[in-house]
Amino acid sequence: MIKMEELNKELKKLIEQNALALATTDKEGNPHCIAVGFVKVVSKNQILATNNYMAETTKNIQKNPNVALAVWNKNWKENCVGYELKGTVEYFTSGKWYQIIKQIPENKEEPCKAAILITIRKIKKVA
Repeated sequence: MIKMEELNKELKKLIEQNALALATTDKEGNPHCIAVGFVKVVSKNQILATNNYMAETTKNIQKNPNVALAVWNKNWKENCVGYELKGTVEYFTSGKWYQIIKQIPENKEEPCKAAILITIRKIKKVA
């Protein structure tokens, strides 16, 4: 069994107040990385993101649920704090998680195609 790591208060704040880099791979193993904003920490080891415009990312996670994220603070030039997070995703086009993303204020005028629930398995401080 894989030990799951916990998102502490400091990391939760960092995640929810900054954009994240979300990396996936296609079926040939080619990497794809995008910026994701307005994510919510929904448990001690889960992050919820919205698919508004993620065409390539959606294809990748449907074939391979393993992802990596990177997050760092906005004032990194003065005091750089950053983390790499690794985990797996679940993709929801209906149900509880989908309803939650539709209620996020930043998603009000967005298409909200799906909810992406990321379960964090490993956390590494990188800065």
